Amino acid sequence: MPLITLFSAPKPFTNPHIAMIQRNAVKSWTLLSDVEVILLGEEAGLAEAARELGVRHLPNVTRNTNGTPLISSMFQLASKNSTSELLCIINADIILMPDFLEAAKQAVKLKDKFVLLSQRWDLDITRSIEFTTGWDKNLRNTVHATGNLHRPAGSDFFLFPPSSFIDVPDFAIGRAGWDNWMIYKTRKEGWAVIDCTPSVMIVHQNHDYSHLPGGKPHYEHPDTDENIRLAGGQANVRYSIIDSTHQLVGGKLSRPKISYLRFMRKIELFLRAIFFFLPDDMIENVARPKRWKKRMRKLFK
Repeated sequence: MPLITLFSAPKPFTNPHIAMIQRNAVKSWTLLSDVEVILLGEEAGLAEAARELGVRHLPNVTRNTNGTPLISSMFQLASKNSTSELLCIINADIILMPDFLEAAKQAVKLKDKFVLLSQRWDLDITRSIEFTTGWDKNLRNTVHATGNLHRPAGSDFFLFPPSSFIDVPDFAIGRAGWDNWMIYKTRKEGWAVIDCTPSVMIVHQNHDYSHLPGGKPHYEHPDTDENIRLAGGQANVRYSIIDSTHQLVGGKLSRPKISYLRFMRKIELFLRAIFFFLPDDMIENVARPKRWKKRMRKLFK
């Protein structure tokens, strides 16, 4: 029985660049020990890529009226078809290295109920990776030289015990909001939100949005509006890695160090709890002074 089941719903393999980075990502997953991979959906070229990479393929994912796979169906299929100790939903453009597996092993020893996540490193990759000896060390050097650490918004993977997230709303994959809800839900249930950024390097291979209708970013689509509604409103999709309760550093859990962003976020959450009857934007104007000042300047022009 593998420790982790990684599951993902890749984009169509019709765009050469998207196909290349997705093969890079999935291949990196298959090189991890004690891991199985499940690819979900019926996108063009997916079945062939799964066979090529030697991973499981489950095609029958429920979709919304726009044809976008639903997170709820993905979770159900992964849970039903896995016997692993941990499940991990992950975006199909993310490269993993052995430090990811080590972080997962540490987290499961330290907490019973948790979600493991991290910030990603953004990197331009224009060719297939040669997965020969030392490939991960070479990639790390490239990331440190030319990559960028992404801001702590949402997450590109969530690793958790199978008993968590039994009932997930019908979020659309690849649109904004659902990943923020995952953090909100974890905090609401009192589980640990473990940020492993200090211990793990995950690499996001940069791409454009040509695979989406009109080439627009995911947050400009109607499916995102529906995701926000299903999440319970804007306040619940403002959760991010800033809201983590723990950090994994050197194999141990510690409380995140206080920073300006974390301090202001704590104030915002405190105000929302006390003044729950006020509109979200009123609380935000108080808790986020830069935005508040900008709005005030516009108001009195």
